[in-house]
Amino acid sequence: MSAPLGVILAGGRATRMGGGDKGVLPLGGQTLLSRVIDRLSPQVAGLALNANGDPARFEACGLPVLADSIEGFAGPLAGVLAGLDWAAAQGAEAIVTAAADTPFFPTDLVARLQETGQGMAAPLVLAATPDARRGQVRHPTFGLWPVSLRDDLRAALNDGLRKVVLWTERHGGREAVFPVADIDPFFNVNTPDDLARAEQMLGVLA
Repeated sequence: MSAPLGVILAGGRATRMGGGDKGVLPLGGQTLLSRVIDRLSPQVAGLALNANGDPARFEACGLPVLADSIEGFAGPLAGVLAGLDWAAAQGAEAIVTAAADTPFFPTDLVARLQETGQGMAAPLVLAATPDARRGQVRHPTFGLWPVSLRDDLRAALNDGLRKVVLWTERHGGREAVFPVADIDPFFNVNTPDDLARAEQMLGVLA
């Protein structure tokens, strides 16, 4: 299976951080976004950033910036759709998404998502982690998405669908389960306290 294109989802409003772009926050001498770029780019055939507003603020990243085509902050699925439309224009079959505020996601994210999707006519796979209380926790901003379903996704969004899992279950989506070792690989930075915790996690990983 060929490497998919990658799309970093940075279209949220970061309300719990006081607004603005979480991706520009510093973490261990780099920005959150640069850490995500460094982690995802070796796993994919090309990379773009989904973000709304003035794209010039991301010029230093050197990536195409894809705005949502669905009005009104429709959530991560709108970013997925923007990525799928971009990928379709390049003749790609699939994208893998990652969140811009999650700096420790697995370095084998793409390989394991693709492995889980083997045998599916339209591979649609979300990342998940085991949880002692809740069983399995899905991480809907980390997934493998087939370009062939982009028009179905567009129609669903225009009909008001916002929950990722409702759409993936509709199409028989699977989950790729990733182990949790010293840290949660899908820990994301939502608040100033989370950013402080991420600095501590860097020490654990060092």
